[in-house]
Amino acid sequence: MGAQWKQAGREANAQKKGQIVGKLVREIMVAAKLGGADPDGNPRLHVAVEKARKASVYRDTIDRAIKKGAGLLDEKVEYETVFYEGFAPHKVPVIVECLTDNRNRTAPDIRRLFQAGQLGQPGSMSFFFDRLGVVEATHPGTSRDPEGDAIEAGAQNVEALEAEEIPEGSQGARFLTEIKDLSTVSTWLKTAGWNIVASEIRYVAKNPVEIGDTEKADVGNFLNAIDDHDDVHRVYVGMK
Repeated sequence: MGAQWKQAGREANAQKKGQIVGKLVREIMVAAKLGGADPDGNPRLHVAVEKARKASVYRDTIDRAIKKGAGLLDEKVEYETVFYEGFAPHKVPVIVECLTDNRNRTAPDIRRLFQAGQLGQPGSMSFFFDRLGVVEATHPGTSRDPEGDAIEAGAQNVEALEAEEIPEGSQGARFLTEIKDLSTVSTWLKTAGWNIVASEIRYVAKNPVEIGDTEKADVGNFLNAIDDHDDVHRVYVGMK
């Protein structure tokens, strides 16, 4: 469905682990800044905190990030969200979302990564994507009706999660919403017993490109290089 590109099959060394923790902490701060310090009333923060806990981020680090983001400490959060667009190899559209405290540093770095990628090139990609709220969730009740819950929650569409993302004995669904309805849909689903895995605004590909395995390897190498940049927060790719 052209959802957020997901990296798979990469071993994280000590440096990579530190980079992942840094990105998780940054997301916590931004989520707290935008929606407040209470995870129960801030779906994006709730998901960010759960991801950090699963990655074994220290509790003190999480708590400090929440307080800093919510403005409860003297330190200010200066991060801003910046988007960069372009083609990956083989004309696969890509949008890169960065959280940065210095766009003058980030912009030339991302441009260089596009130029270094085989056939990668910058350009406007917004036409190839819709900007939507996305809630990914699992439910322990295998007889639960995701379509019915989508209607009740106010989601615009629903589709199944990939099998590897669903715990054994559960079912999973991806609920697509209008941006303004994201928090309401997340809250309703949580009340209905769904475990919220992701609750965020994403670029969702309209017509994902289908390419062969060799071409996918080229795209994967390009995306890995992009994702390794410290300021890169999410990468959206229009590829099946």
